[in-house]
Amino acid sequence: MTQERAVTRKPSITIKPSPRWVPLNLAEVWEYRSLLVFLAWRDVSVRYKQTALGVAWAVIQPLLTMIVFSVFFGRLIKVPSDGVPYPVFSYAALLPWQYFSTALASASQSLITDEKLVTKIYFPRLIIPLASIIPPVVDFGAAFVILIGLMIFYGIPVTGRLLLLPVLMVLAATAALGLGLWLSATNVRYRDFRYVVPFVIQFWLFVSPVAYPSSVVPEQWRLIFGLNPMTGVIEGFRWALLSTDTAPGPLILVSALISLLTLVSGAYYFRNMERSFSDII
Repeated sequence: MTQERAVTRKPSITIKPSPRWVPLNLAEVWEYRSLLVFLAWRDVSVRYKQTALGVAWAVIQPLLTMIVFSVFFGRLIKVPSDGVPYPVFSYAALLPWQYFSTALASASQSLITDEKLVTKIYFPRLIIPLASIIPPVVDFGAAFVILIGLMIFYGIPVTGRLLLLPVLMVLAATAALGLGLWLSATNVRYRDFRYVVPFVIQFWLFVSPVAYPSSVVPEQWRLIFGLNPMTGVIEGFRWALLSTDTAPGPLILVSALISLLTLVSGAYYFRNMERSFSDII
């Protein structure tokens, strides 16, 4: 009789409020990796669905920007370009910058874009901004083909440094995701914050060494300049692709550290704000 009661006894479930500091629980994110892939593929298909030029838009934007920079900064102002032709000098920097800016803008708006998904079912919300930084890789790949053509046109050889590009792309993705986590969580509570993001990205372009080399920055300001996580990425791209003499060195280390700190702090901030997303959004 006692054994029968033990078998039929229903398990009890205790519901407790979440702790003040919620752990990241990355194992749970890994369990939902199929959802991550689905959301990333959905964003890629939506990006090019019913467009006249399709993936060509990924090439047109950096190409036109390169032309404008070449005319104003290269010919009129005569900005130094580390001994390489200015068009390929600026285009090599525009590629990682375009990925970073697009990924950051998408991540910052990701929760608002998937508002219905957030309020209907449970899944780790980190999946949403994480998925939003993957589709811009397709744009990067399409625009990278043009860069190879420019290097061939100007007679710039490809070296073994090219193998470092995936590392630099991971660093750019880390910076975009870290800042995207901060901005997406803040954007849920303060909806007018979305108007600030485009201005910040536009301003950020000119404080990054896209149109100019970091060598024009005075030596005593280089360390502060490196606090911009994209400084090391952009200079690393030029060094790896164009074989410039300005190796990123300490800049890449400072940028990597800032990117990592931004990612870790952004992930914890996002997770602790996550408990109120469904109520506020």
